[in-house]
Amino acid sequence: MTTHIAQYVVTAREQRANEPARQAAFRCILDLLSAAAAGLHERGVVAVRGMALDTFGAGRSSIWFAGLAGSAIGAAWANSAAASVLDLDDGHRLARGHPGAAVIPTAFAVAEETGATLEELISAIVIGYEVGVTIGAARLTYGNTGTWSAYAVVATAAALRKTPRAVLEHALAIAGESAPNQAFASAPAPRTTNPEGSDVKEGIPWSVVTGLMALGLAQAGHTGPRNILDSARHFRFPDAFRAGEAAHIRNVYFKLYACCRHVHAPVDALLALISRHGLDMRSVDAIEVATHSGALRILNTPRPANLVEIQYSIPYCLAIAAIAGPSALLPLTHEQLFREDISALAEKVTLRLAPELDACFPAQTLARVTVTSAGRRVTSDVTAPRGEATKALTWAELEAKFRAATRLISTEEQQSRLLDAVDALASGDLDGLLACLGTLVFDHAPSDVPTDAPATGAR
Repeated sequence: MTTHIAQYVVTAREQRANEPARQAAFRCILDLLSAAAAGLHERGVVAVRGMALDTFGAGRSSIWFAGLAGSAIGAAWANSAAASVLDLDDGHRLARGHPGAAVIPTAFAVAEETGATLEELISAIVIGYEVGVTIGAARLTYGNTGTWSAYAVVATAAALRKTPRAVLEHALAIAGESAPNQAFASAPAPRTTNPEGSDVKEGIPWSVVTGLMALGLAQAGHTGPRNILDSARHFRFPDAFRAGEAAHIRNVYFKLYACCRHVHAPVDALLALISRHGLDMRSVDAIEVATHSGALRILNTPRPANLVEIQYSIPYCLAIAAIAGPSALLPLTHEQLFREDISALAEKVTLRLAPELDACFPAQTLARVTVTSAGRRVTSDVTAPRGEATKALTWAELEAKFRAATRLISTEEQQSRLLDAVDALASGDLDGLLACLGTLVFDHAPSDVPTDAPATGAR
């Protein structure tokens, strides 16, 4: 299978991506830039940015919205960290993870290194999504994105560097065997200990480093176990598997809230109930969420200690949306931490498995919410999250997401400049966007809100 995938990369990189895939790539680029800009000043991202420059040195690849440049591997690492930190990046149902935060930072960083054309960049992005999602979906056990996205990184970079097939086979194998194992965070339920929220998250940024290192090692003669994807214990590829149809990038979902996808349907269902019935959330007695098994695997604490724990808490995100409004989740900021009013409402939320909804998972992540308030009980329709591939966000909605996600750290003029540059991609202008990414600086909005839980707020 490694040989088959390597041959696909070598063949596909010599061809212009088909038009539906090209248009999907433009949408993914705009969406990913929203996520990266919103996460730019998070503490863990600042740490990665500093380490990337110190460890991997100078170069000509842009570190987005920071006015900095570094080596391809350093810039890709830094931009991936920013793109994934707030859980605002795209996702894919089949792989149950987030290809864009690995593929797109890699593609841009290596494209700047190699002087690639726009069509070479777009083809590399399409290839990266195709390889990453294909392998992620073939896993026989669930693994967080970092466990499979290193393959996508290798494919993306190899497409731009014109890596020979024989070398690419070893690079894929090295990346697969060296990728973050995420054994703690990916462990199935029941767990004896739930992982606390941390900047490691799904291991996506480190998979970028792993993938680019793997490609460099293979180019230097290092070898990997090329039969890794033939392991029947770990992978099952469809009998009719055919890489190269460029279907996967056309089937991503986009997020309108900075939190895990399992949280989105409950939030949308609750907001619909509030709007339909004029609910006063101050008088709520109970909120019940009927959902699928994946939603029950995340932390779901009503008293999160950091932003990552908010991202993985259905009760707390529901309470944020009800009390502070949905705009407080785009972007998510430290101002939402340690709020007693939000925690008090979150503690009224219960989650239960709904077998009929679980039967649709992971193809769909559905939820139904029931609110008991002031002596009455109202129930939502079965709700799917907004932004699914089956009902894709429009270009205007993606632009609105960018403006909302960056409103605290950029000016309207800066936003318009970036959006105009992304618009110009469709007419073949890559240089304008690269110039924006290299020169636009989005300033940090100072906040007095602490980034660690105070002693009185311990769980």
